[in-house]
Amino acid sequence: MANFIKTYNSFAHGAIAPEFYTRDDLGGLACLENMDVLSGGGLTRRNGLAPVAELPGPSRLITFSVNDTDEYLLVLGNGNMIVFHNGQRTDSLATPWTVSALDKLQYAQRFGTMIFVHPDYTPRILSHTDSGFALREFDFSRNDADMTANMPFMRFDDTDDIKITVSSHTAGNNYATFTASSALWNSNYVGTRLMLMGKQWLITEYITPTQVVAYTNGTYNIPSSPITQWYEAAFSKHRGWPISITFHQDRLVFGGSRSHPSGVWLSRVGMHNNFNVGTGLDDEAIFITLLAHQRQQICTVVSSDNLQILTTTGEWAISNKPLTPSSVDIKQHTTVGSYATRYLPPQKIEGATIFISGNCRDIRELSLDELGENYNATDLCAFSKHLMCGPVDMSYNPDARRLFIVMTDGTIATLNYNSALGISAWGTYKTVGNFISVATLSGKTYTVVYRDGEYKLEYFSSSALRDGDTYDFAYRASGIPFRASGHNAGRIRIRKITARTLNTKSVFINGTRIALPNECLAPESAGFSGDISVNTLGTVRDGIGPIWTVHGNLPEPATILSLTIHGWYTV
Repeated sequence: MANFIKTYNSFAHGAIAPEFYTRDDLGGLACLENMDVLSGGGLTRRNGLAPVAELPGPSRLITFSVNDTDEYLLVLGNGNMIVFHNGQRTDSLATPWTVSALDKLQYAQRFGTMIFVHPDYTPRILSHTDSGFALREFDFSRNDADMTANMPFMRFDDTDDIKITVSSHTAGNNYATFTASSALWNSNYVGTRLMLMGKQWLITEYITPTQVVAYTNGTYNIPSSPITQWYEAAFSKHRGWPISITFHQDRLVFGGSRSHPSGVWLSRVGMHNNFNVGTGLDDEAIFITLLAHQRQQICTVVSSDNLQILTTTGEWAISNKPLTPSSVDIKQHTTVGSYATRYLPPQKIEGATIFISGNCRDIRELSLDELGENYNATDLCAFSKHLMCGPVDMSYNPDARRLFIVMTDGTIATLNYNSALGISAWGTYKTVGNFISVATLSGKTYTVVYRDGEYKLEYFSSSALRDGDTYDFAYRASGIPFRASGHNAGRIRIRKITARTLNTKSVFINGTRIALPNECLAPESAGFSGDISVNTLGTVRDGIGPIWTVHGNLPEPATILSLTIHGWYTV
């Protein structure tokens, strides 16, 4: 038997999985629910949710920033987009995307335009002007001389052995019949461009799996033999459209497509709809195929110090500055792999790129080493895998230093992160209903919540003590099993628990509500700051469960800076 006094003054690692309970070097918790870890290591009840608007259905949130003061929240639903500015609905547009397509919709913004890509939809451009927002199809630039499109062309693997016989067509000298040496065409080829005989051709009619009709701008001579050197537009209804997108060094970058998942296309410098590789001049377009031992699909592309390419099997980077066709230094740095089933937008935290791994249980931090030469992919949730249950969306709030990851079970896994102070604390947010999507704009974190059969837009607010002005939520933090002098305690008798509070109006410790001075409970009061104690009268606990729990369910502020436990134990 040994007496002890143990103080917990830092919970820097948040909720940790049970296999780490015996680690004496971790400031961890057995449970952290609806509470945040402060920069100093203490605990505080999370902010409530302030209501913004009811939504017509399931939605996804995306932010659009024209400048620091002109920022918009885009709410994408089933065939529609609602625009909010300063919490007010300002615009509404029709979109081509069904609600099931939103999971794979990726986007990139530059100044007053945002480009959306999806493997099954033609890219769209969202433009902001003084008159509002407009959505239109992305189109490749045209050459004035012959109106050919500056789009990328390539030869797909499934056409390597196919030859095309060109013959005249009754529609006129600009038309031809293309006969493939084996079945190739289908109705989705109508509208696709081909490159052969030094000309671009537009397929205008599907006849059979071996025959189509094509049109070219100008006359042509019928070749004497079948064509073997021909190329197909990289993007089309049949081949699919870009999977991912970003802007890098004033180039528009497309990463992967349905038919060529490992391709990277970069536009001409300053000409973002021109992907003509030309003769390889420094400012002309670039086409790259990632070569590796394993088949891989590009999940997303990220512009950072380098152009980062995240695939299903690893993380690549192109480090050239400037990036030109003749100097492409591309390298695979790590082999973690990203999640491909849905788009989980990578976040920038303290100069690193945060992404979710392919197994959906790792939250990785992709950052350069001290020499700035190689990337590492550090696991940010190594101690908290039990909280990862199918991520569906994520957003980082730099003002709060907090990462939000929406899970399939309707909870949010939160990471309070401050590397300078050693804070890397995971916890869980819960509400009445389910969280659906999350985004951060102007220091506010917005979320779509489904409750009571309705979808609602809300945001976390320090002045909100309830969720949606109506719903109370419970909060809880529990300590890990007691250890002393490197030993596991077998039996513990607790005499007293003392908590140091800050601006607290209501708190329970081990099931007992702590009495606070009446003047601290007045509506105009900020709450009580100081030490509070609960006498447990020699409560006996085994060494397996937590010996203390701070909790509550009242809409009142609560902050615990530290806890001190008095008692005795046996090993």
